[in-house]
Amino acid sequence: MSTLTARDLMTTELVTVPPETPVIAVARLLAERGISAVPVLAADGALLGMVTEADLIRRLAGEEDKPASWFTGLFGDPGRGAEHYARTHGARARDIMTEKLVTVEPDATAAHVAQIMEQHGIRRVLVVTEGRLRGLISRADLLHALLLPPEKAEGIPDERIRTAVLAAMRKEPWADTYYIMVDVKDGAVTFHGFSRSDAIKRGLRVLAEGVPGVTSVTDETQPLPMYLYAAS
Repeated sequence: MSTLTARDLMTTELVTVPPETPVIAVARLLAERGISAVPVLAADGALLGMVTEADLIRRLAGEEDKPASWFTGLFGDPGRGAEHYARTHGARARDIMTEKLVTVEPDATAAHVAQIMEQHGIRRVLVVTEGRLRGLISRADLLHALLLPPEKAEGIPDERIRTAVLAAMRKEPWADTYYIMVDVKDGAVTFHGFSRSDAIKRGLRVLAEGVPGVTSVTDETQPLPMYLYAAS
């Protein structure tokens, strides 16, 4: 999965709209095509923003907005108020679209794209180069990375595998390398020593399984004794 890039995963046949498109036309387009968002492009192809289902729902909800009180008008931020009004009452795509977009370059790895989606809590990422839209990656597109068979890594020496497992453990604060020892034979990893919980055992198994060359993982660690808890 790590070798896949945004270029490999992105959808390039995209539906786009110009900024002057009426809101009702955008809503009809999303409904008819069964899509949840549409990029907004200028006449020269520059990416301006995106209209999502959330933008359209916000626009619809704006019809129930109550007039701002005199107190809000006196002490509120006029700029924010004007922006909110435009986005909840606008009749064109340019008025309601989301302009602050999360984008990636075509060479971004699948893992990086997934991390960005997780961090921002979004359902899609645009692939852009020099302000031009190249494609779109949805969560469904990203799942294809998980469907590929794992890369085989045969013939890796046991000592190199052990070194890689220990290096991965040192990067994780929960993986206690002081009380846990690693043994590798014919690619099979065995953990010895003491672990603090079943959650750590599970984490160690997943960590080791992600190291190239590992064929199996066995956990033979014991619960950490109370006298070691006191010393740690």
